[in-house]
This record gives sequence, C-alpha cells and structure tokens, in this order.
Amino acid sequence: MKKIPWLNIILFVLTFFSTLMVGAYHEGVIVIKEPFQIIIEEPMKIYKGLPFSITLLIILLAHEFSHYIASKKHRVIATLPYFIPAPTLFGTLGAFIKMRSPIETRNALMDIGASGPIVGFVFSVIAVVIGLSLSNIIPIDNVKDGEFILGSSLLFSWIAQIVVGTIPDNYGLNIHSIAFAGWIGFFVTFLNLIPVGQLDGGHIAYALLGERHKKLSKILIGVMIVLGIFVYEGWIVWAVLLLVFGFKHPPIHYPEIGLTPMRKMLGWVMLVIFVLTFIPVPVMIK
Repeated sequence: MKKIPWLNIILFVLTFFSTLMVGAYHEGVIVIKEPFQIIIEEPMKIYKGLPFSITLLIILLAHEFSHYIASKKHRVIATLPYFIPAPTLFGTLGAFIKMRSPIETRNALMDIGASGPIVGFVFSVIAVVIGLSLSNIIPIDNVKDGEFILGSSLLFSWIAQIVVGTIPDNYGLNIHSIAFAGWIGFFVTFLNLIPVGQLDGGHIAYALLGERHKKLSKILIGVMIVLGIFVYEGWIVWAVLLLVFGFKHPPIHYPEIGLTPMRKMLGWVMLVIFVLTFIPVPVMIK
C-alpha cells in the first residue's frame, strides 16, 4: 500500500492559500497599509483571488509534472512536486521535484531538464494571451505611489502589442490577474533555464556541453553580477544564491551516447525561450 504524500499535499494547500491572498491583493480585496499590517477589507470577496491562484498553480503543476513524467519515462525515481508557499509578491517560491536515482544518458537528461520549462512556458503563453485580453489601459497618474510596476520581457511585450495594441504616451497597462500569473510563469521559466548547477538550464547545458557547461555557468553568473550593479540589484542576490548552490552537476552513466538531432534542436529552442523571457528589471516600485 502506497503512503499518502502528506507533505506534498500540505505544501500545495498552503501554496493555494498564499497565492489566493496575492490574487485578492491584486484585486484590491486586501490592502497593505504598512509593512506587516495586512487588512482584508472585504473578507467575503477573497474568492476574487482565485483566477490568479488557479492559473499560477496550473502553470507550476504543468511544469513539475512534466519533469515527473519525463523522469518516469526514463526510469528515474522522482518525487511528486513540493510547492513552496511564501509571503512574497507572487505568494510562492515555486515548486520542485527531487530525483532519487541517477540519469543514464544525455538524451534522458535533456528530456527531463527541458520538459518542465517548455510545457510551463506553453501554459504561460496561454495565460498571458487570455489575461491581456481582459486587461485595461489606464493613465500612469492613476498608479499610486508605493504600488508595484512589473517589467516586461521581449515576449510579453510582443504579445501585448498583438493583443492590446499600441499604448499611448502617459498610459500604462493594468494587467488582469491571469496575465500576472502568466508573467510569473515567464519569469519562473527564465530563472529555471539559467544554465547553472542542477537547475533545468543546468541539466540542458550539461546535456549539450558536458563538463564544459561550467564555463558557461561562470560567465552567466558574472553577467548577473554586472546586471546587478548597473541595472537591477536583485540579480546580485540570484548570483549569490547560484554560487551557494554551486556549478557542479552529477555525471551521467553513459556520457559517450550523444544527443539525437531533435534533442540538440530542443536545447537551442530552450536557449531562445531563455532570451525571450528575460526581464532586465522584473519589479519596480513607483
């Protein structure tokens, strides 16, 4: 008889509630007047946070279960997803699975590493398109001091141009909570595709380059430090975290078996997605 994965379930439920609160905040149901002073003005309208919460959880579930299915396909023992609830702007720090057996070939490593980002990316695109169609344009003067302003990736800007059209000067886009969840999906995809250590991007880079991926990892961390100094301080935090996690990637059993042409192409597709979802300044405060 299989054990019930209580920890996974509890973390998922907690993440549902933490993202529900963020969605309610985005809809104006919750007001933060001072740090740590959270006021729920209309408790009966907490349900308005559901579109954000459900959309984001679907994106994260699609990402992690794609890893899980790919792992099963290649006979790699993997856990169910662990969600991470957090009192942040997103309501979560994402989710992850743990692989408990080694990966044998580069092809298996590419499948496992790329499956999550590419499926999560597809769901994020759908969310962004739907959410932007429900968004509205507002005068910049209507944005209150202290409110968050989201940065934009190349892809998000292109989709907004197609769905919303040209935004006049002195106006901005007040995005629907579903589009916000899709924006987070893009951002999470980018972070996961950073080719360092055992991130998804690290798996992909190792599958493509083998031990040479360490050089690429060091270059990327150097670039993040430069971005942190000159563009957005938060990249320094990510660079430090990646240095703490390290560059090392576990070896595969049969490195002599090369990637198939389709999987090499998949690796380069993931590089394109990595570039298109990069946000130089993710969040600003007016």
